[in-house]
Amino acid sequence: MKLNRESAGSLPVRPERVIQFGEGNFLRAFCDWIIQRMNDELGFNSSVAVVQPIAQGLGDLINSQDGLYHLILEGVKDGNPVREKQLIDCITRCINPYSDYEAYENLFLSPDVRFVVSNTTEAGIQWAEGETLEMKPQPSFPGKMTALLYNRFKKFEGAADKGLIVICCELIEDNADRLQELVLKHAAEWGLEEAFVQWLETACAFCSTLVDRIVPGFPKENIGEIQEELGFEDQLVVVGEHYHNWVVKAPEWVAEEFPAHKAGLNVSFVDEAKQREIRDQKVRILNGSHTGTMAVAFLSGIDTVREAMEDEVVGKFVKDMVAKEIVPNIPGDQEYLQSFASKILERFYNPFIRHEWLTISLNSMSKWETRVLPSLLDSLKNEGRLPERITLSLAALIAFYRQKRAKGPYSCKDNADILELYSKVWSAYEAGSLSLKDLVKEVLAYQSNWKRDLNEIPGLTDSVTQKLESILADGMLETVKGLQS
Repeated sequence: MKLNRESAGSLPVRPERVIQFGEGNFLRAFCDWIIQRMNDELGFNSSVAVVQPIAQGLGDLINSQDGLYHLILEGVKDGNPVREKQLIDCITRCINPYSDYEAYENLFLSPDVRFVVSNTTEAGIQWAEGETLEMKPQPSFPGKMTALLYNRFKKFEGAADKGLIVICCELIEDNADRLQELVLKHAAEWGLEEAFVQWLETACAFCSTLVDRIVPGFPKENIGEIQEELGFEDQLVVVGEHYHNWVVKAPEWVAEEFPAHKAGLNVSFVDEAKQREIRDQKVRILNGSHTGTMAVAFLSGIDTVREAMEDEVVGKFVKDMVAKEIVPNIPGDQEYLQSFASKILERFYNPFIRHEWLTISLNSMSKWETRVLPSLLDSLKNEGRLPERITLSLAALIAFYRQKRAKGPYSCKDNADILELYSKVWSAYEAGSLSLKDLVKEVLAYQSNWKRDLNEIPGLTDSVTQKLESILADGMLETVKGLQS
């Protein structure tokens, strides 16, 4: 039986109070689940209208199921393995603003709308040159948000209660603060009136957040069995771990309007200092170990996180990288941080979740810059030497974008400029017109990603080149073994 609102039976009808930029697995397994819980537990009475940030996406599939899908949470709860499944009914539709701008405009001008949630990936909150207010829509997320907010400001004549609470989930530091900066920059470039800027600052709230839940996504390996269990042909099933944590930097009035912390959820509203402390710990340890291990594990022939942790060689690499190179360079109580790290790594052994490295690999270059590079720089500053495992991780990342491994070819998913860079340098190397060291230099010099020329870091170019030579000559697993001997 196909899943839709007719086949699912009687479901509540709620006003569309939430605009969600992004239709991917994480938002549906995290934010939408939390909104569902607030609806069920607190009478939050809100539906979510999803907007595709880019022209291609899951919109047609979401609409074919009337926004419905099942979430399966698997993991350990109170020391016991648990598996829970739930129908999520808070999404009403998905709008593609590139093909149906009128529906998109009607949505963001609706008096019911109060919240915006987003996850447009690390690459989504970026400045784009040449955008104008008249575009329908603007290509970038910040451009869309500026136009959206300005048009609401005009439509409702600057009414204070028609401002929006913007809650960002992108895995970049101070995500909503960065978005607000770019919105203000667009406002200045477009010559928008000062009253609009004041409305942004007084009637709207840009809330930076930290998110934590491992979401492997669509269970393609056993989807037939799951659909039989559910009794529906659900093509949007999403699997996540049971653990979740959401840290939101917001004023008290936002917590009252979006009371997720009152629904029995691990959600907290904090000030800037506390969030920064928690963020640094979480991003460096959890996200950093994922991103820092991805290419090493995948090029060692290992497809999933759990298999990597259980592998004698790669498992040791992960644990040593975290314990010896990441945690010691995070300020704070080292005993607490090492304990926190051990709990994080325990989650990687989750027996229910098949978390594939290729899923984690999306936009790996920007993720490495955000999540792993700070540990490399702090290690060099604090200890006067390059961290060997993190440096190997960088060499492995460059090798990963070659898109070759013993188990067969694969495709990297990243921004077009990143893929173009790697296609150019690896083609030139294989044609004999570029040395391996010069290849490394070109990658490390790509300031659009690194925000600096990494060749200026003493010894890094040579160290990465040597490790990359070993990967190409001896294979990834042997290179890791060599590091541990």
